[in-house]
Amino acid sequence: MDYRLYFYKVKKLIVIVGPTAVGKTAAAISVAEKLSTEIISADSRQIFKELTIGTAKPSSEELNRVVHHFIGNKSIHDDYDAGQYGREAIELIHSLFNKFDWLVMVGGSGLYIKAALEGFDDMPDVPEDVRIDILKDYKAKGLPWLQQQVEQADPDFFSSVDKQNPQRLMRALELLRSTDKSMSDLRTKKKIEHAFEIIKIGLALPREALYQRIDTRMDHMIKTGLFEEAKQFYQFKDLNALQTVGYREIFDYLDGQYDYEETVRLLKRNSRRYAKRQLTWFQRDEEVKWFQSEKEILSWLEEQFSIS
Repeated sequence: MDYRLYFYKVKKLIVIVGPTAVGKTAAAISVAEKLSTEIISADSRQIFKELTIGTAKPSSEELNRVVHHFIGNKSIHDDYDAGQYGREAIELIHSLFNKFDWLVMVGGSGLYIKAALEGFDDMPDVPEDVRIDILKDYKAKGLPWLQQQVEQADPDFFSSVDKQNPQRLMRALELLRSTDKSMSDLRTKKKIEHAFEIIKIGLALPREALYQRIDTRMDHMIKTGLFEEAKQFYQFKDLNALQTVGYREIFDYLDGQYDYEETVRLLKRNSRRYAKRQLTWFQRDEEVKWFQSEKEILSWLEEQFSIS
């Protein structure tokens, strides 16, 4: 036995995953408070400082209760991806383990969590003209065209990617056209071995209960200014950071494609579909232990690790 590895395994990273609106933020804060530690966000949209309502960022009160990392520390104008997040997150984790025995990572961005825990190779730079051409084609020909292009050029990647996420698909196509290499070729093949224990916890609800929470949260977002927030960023609507549920629908509304009622319906429908895709991603991971409430998670941790 490598006793150095055994010693470092005393350090534990709790990773809380699950679909949008399920209550991950509240659960992570309760767990972090219980363990007197800090939270590392793994959310690919909450990381942007300009976006607030549409990304369901933790409230000021929640941020004051526990220190959060990777909340609002990047700009929508930054060229930022999962590989960069993974490297920055693991560096931060190692640093924080000098102060804490426990850390909490929370988020619904499966690719970000995968990048942090398993590692990604550095992705090559993509020429701006390639990115612009693909974006123009996507805007003109739509998501089915984008799906077809990626499926034909990189079927292995297409079989596992979120097929409704144009940002992920465009990124794959950009790399294919600029390097002639598939995303599968560019990704790290060997998982990183970490000198700390990883405890994966999933939070889920029965479908109808989850969908009701999603609809209720969307109503609250709209009431508190989601449409107004999206309007502020309309001029930047082609940025990768804004190719996401909650903003795309309103941009289409501003372009005159839908009326207000239809836009609200699409916001709720697409959020529910996004939640379903998140669940599909995380349920493939057999290491995730699933719970239906924050209370269940705390009870299990107390029992498993004798936490008082």
